[in-house]
Amino acid sequence: MAITKVVCGIIFKDDLVLICRRKPEKSLGGYWEFPGGKVEDGESYEESLLRELIEELNLKVEIKEHFFDTVHHYDKGSIELISFTCETENIATESTDHDLLEWVEVDDLLNWKLAPADIPIAKELIEKLKT
Repeated sequence: MAITKVVCGIIFKDDLVLICRRKPEKSLGGYWEFPGGKVEDGESYEESLLRELIEELNLKVEIKEHFFDTVHHYDKGSIELISFTCETENIATESTDHDLLEWVEVDDLLNWKLAPADIPIAKELIEKLKT
């Protein structure tokens, strides 16, 4: 089975990071995640992330660097989640795919009900900020 490529942004503003809760009717409804989406044919990962953040959150970001990749196997298929650290001067207030948005401290990320694929990224981020 093919692995679906998905990008996400670890978006920082004033030392807080943005997480979004998936709408109840969507797959993994109620879980929190770093925002992003599927990579379309012909797009670079960065292009895909910038497009997804505009589409879902109407949020413009500056991509800083590639951060961490993880593969997760769900019942309906596998994804490779490719994350990038980003910064923004803007505040997202609504989303097409999420019912809640929160700016949280990195150390608190694991206190949220994160989607399984997002947990390794959160753990890596917490570890990296400790060093």
